[in-house]
Amino acid sequence: MTKSFFFASLFALMVFQSNPMLADEPAPNVLFIAVDDLRPELGCYGKEHIHSPNIDRLASSGTVFERAYCMVPTCGASRASLMSGLRPTPTRFVTFAANAEEEAPGIATLNTHFMKQGYHTISNGKVFHVPSDSASGWSEKAWRPKDYGHGYVLEENRKLADNPNGTYGPPLEFDDAEDDRYADAQIADKSIKDLQRLKEQDKPFFLAVGFLKPHLPFIAPKKYLDMYDKETIQLPKNYFPPQDVPQGAIHRWGELRKYAGVPKKGPLSDQMALDLIRGYYACVSFADAQIGRVLDELDRLELSDNTIVVLWGDHGWNLGEHTLWCKHSCFEVSMHAPLIVRAPGVGQKGQRIKALTEFIDIYPTLCELANLPQPDHLVGESFVPLLKQPTLAGKSAAVGRFKNGDTIRTDQFRFTQYSAVNKNRPKRHMLYDHQKDPEENQNIADQPEQENTVKSLRKQMERVSGR
Repeated sequence: MTKSFFFASLFALMVFQSNPMLADEPAPNVLFIAVDDLRPELGCYGKEHIHSPNIDRLASSGTVFERAYCMVPTCGASRASLMSGLRPTPTRFVTFAANAEEEAPGIATLNTHFMKQGYHTISNGKVFHVPSDSASGWSEKAWRPKDYGHGYVLEENRKLADNPNGTYGPPLEFDDAEDDRYADAQIADKSIKDLQRLKEQDKPFFLAVGFLKPHLPFIAPKKYLDMYDKETIQLPKNYFPPQDVPQGAIHRWGELRKYAGVPKKGPLSDQMALDLIRGYYACVSFADAQIGRVLDELDRLELSDNTIVVLWGDHGWNLGEHTLWCKHSCFEVSMHAPLIVRAPGVGQKGQRIKALTEFIDIYPTLCELANLPQPDHLVGESFVPLLKQPTLAGKSAAVGRFKNGDTIRTDQFRFTQYSAVNKNRPKRHMLYDHQKDPEENQNIADQPEQENTVKSLRKQMERVSGR
């Protein structure tokens, strides 16, 4: 054996050991599960009051990212950023209706890249916010159930929601109807059928499944509501605005106010707030049940050993924290979202990663796990090293934004800078020390002893975001 052959063989062995998916096996499939408005209030995140057995089961067989952050806390913009692998800017990925293909022309979105690399790509339910976004990147036309909209079962609520006066139906409806009456169950049905035929194909698949709940309105079979004793539901401990909060940091949760019965201004009654929290929990459990059905079929078809599974919520969601509802803020509760990854042969089952992670990291990670080239436009970082060694330090910060607010999360702090929108509203900022104040109740940005911290975080945020 020559020295050159020996070292070449040794190098090949090292590469194989570092990435088991480079073995002489078929290219891995990808099951890409998006859950609308899902906050990391799940059993696998230590919240034992939530019934999420199927997501928890996935977590126990994969990796839980304890500190994963979206780029923009609104549906369309978050998804466009994740699927494009690009950061948002003041003019790109701004609104709930953001469109990756239109706002970042010429780049290959995640699904498009996988399709170009030989994958059969399918979109079921809500993957992009706009169904036509990156349409050329799906091997089949993106599919959504017929009753994709409000989804009310009761006729009086359907009529109210269909009234073209700008008012939606009620924010809550729980009926004794069966699961298959609801859109998320239909999305699961379609995805199960797709898995069955994809198994018979001679090419790998990228199956994206986007569940709608727990997005408003909170609608599901009543049996899921019954999982939660209304006497145990409590308002958040910080059901009040933070001290010294800048103007504009606390929004008026206009998304919720569109629903019938919700006051157009002012606070909710405590009873309505408690009912909404319980309704949100019920919809999490309903979505969890549908996720479980898809995962069960993946197992039944013996596809799990060669399928990467990624489950993510597109952003956080406020359930009364700081008197806020919905998302649309630069607080931790809006920016923090669940991320669970199971990559067969990579990492230990049930491991947890505390390192900061950004949603723009998902695109390059999937490329590396599938042994695909990474497009030049990507700005995120693959977290495959973290999957292999969860104790690594990881990123120093996660940077996001919403409207005129730019925000950075480090290991200890969250700092947010609001740009002036007119001369009468100067720039303001927020700083929260998560070691002392994890609920972000006291803005310390203007305290003299924090001056250097504010300057340092502002520079770091501007450097990462390119501004």
